[in-house]
Amino acid sequence: MLAETPQGDAVAQLDTLLSYEIPEGVLLDYRLAGPVVRACAWAIDAALRGVIYLVLVLVMTLLGGVGMAIILIGVFLVEWFYPVVFEISSGATPGKRAMGILVIQDNGTPVSPSASVIRNLLRTVDFLPLLYATGLLTMLINREFKRLGDLAAGTLVVYRDEQRTRELPPQATASKPPVELTESEQLTLLTFAERGEKLSRDRRHELAELLAELTGLRGDAAVNRLYAYANWILKGR
Repeated sequence: MLAETPQGDAVAQLDTLLSYEIPEGVLLDYRLAGPVVRACAWAIDAALRGVIYLVLVLVMTLLGGVGMAIILIGVFLVEWFYPVVFEISSGATPGKRAMGILVIQDNGTPVSPSASVIRNLLRTVDFLPLLYATGLLTMLINREFKRLGDLAAGTLVVYRDEQRTRELPPQATASKPPVELTESEQLTLLTFAERGEKLSRDRRHELAELLAELTGLRGDAAVNRLYAYANWILKGR
């Protein structure tokens, strides 16, 4: 096996794809976000926080002594709860969203409020001695690019892959297959329906007629009947 060889170990260490099997038996793959993209996200968030601080300073100049109290409270809230609010609501701050990354739990579930609070409170330690030096060092010495806050909170920063949805097969109606189909057979039908129009007409007929015993049809009629079955499966009827 690859993992049993020195070369395999090296490849495993360089691989940024993390697989996790959920209780339902489905294998989820996550692409881990490294230091560079996370630094870019941090820079964007820092710029946004800077704009907020500028607004607070303007408020202070208008309100005098009361304004100083407002700016101090505002800086505290923004510095400590800006990332927490966004991570709990959507898994990502504006900076992370712009870079296409988000925070999740180690088990692939959305980040919990407590985990978000912990990972962000420990940003102070990660920042030491200067410019997140501790956090960067910690990220570089573990395969999952976790800083201290992630290690303590049990979180990961991964790329937000776009959800890909199946396109409806080119047949408006839906028809229930006459027999119960296995999951593998259902996937095969869906694949045929999605790719059918990219095949030649003769090839579509050839493939559809492999199930002539099921449909009792041939030619275009057989193809359309399989499209109808695929629509029924896709719509969950």
